[in-house]
Amino acid sequence: MNHAACVRRCVAWSGLGLLALLSTGCGFHLQGSEPLPSSLSEVRIESPDTQSDFYFDLRRALMQAGTRIDEDGQKDGQDGVSAVIHILEDSPALRTLTVSTINVPTEYELTYHLRFSVSIGNREVIAPEEHLLVRDYSYSENAQLAKDREGAILSRALAHDLVSVVMRRLASLPASLPAAAPVVTTPAATTSATAGSAAGDAQAPSH
Repeated sequence: MNHAACVRRCVAWSGLGLLALLSTGCGFHLQGSEPLPSSLSEVRIESPDTQSDFYFDLRRALMQAGTRIDEDGQKDGQDGVSAVIHILEDSPALRTLTVSTINVPTEYELTYHLRFSVSIGNREVIAPEEHLLVRDYSYSENAQLAKDREGAILSRALAHDLVSVVMRRLASLPASLPAAAPVVTTPAATTSATAGSAAGDAQAPSH
């Protein structure tokens, strides 16, 4: 069963049945199936929220792919030092879609917004890009606990899908970055001497 079909089926269930299905039949475990380039052998994750579902799932996926997580943040760059994944936004949000005749919500829209970029040294190898996932789910006041649990599980599923997006983007990077083109500069002394000569020529009387 593919992941999208699994999510659709899971949303149709509720309560403990949904929880059991997610933990056994859907295979919502993270897989580092995409090999990552050697330029990402060590990565630091910079995020404003280190307790989110996305952050934990991304760490797990990177480690499963063989990447070492730079915890102390002392390294930066390439050639044995870490790349940096910048999590610029990591925010799930819930919005009421419909209400009953007595103004009780009956359907919600869950969105998960991600914005990230990647740099290695002083190079931005993935420019900031945004991804937004949206899912709807019904709500019943008679099964509030089960529906609250359903919303939490669905939020984790969206975070999982976004981690898959990020891992595919990381896997598309080259194994190593091309060397930067050398910057050619004119020595200051030569420039100064030339300017002085030009000034002397301009002041020399003509015969």
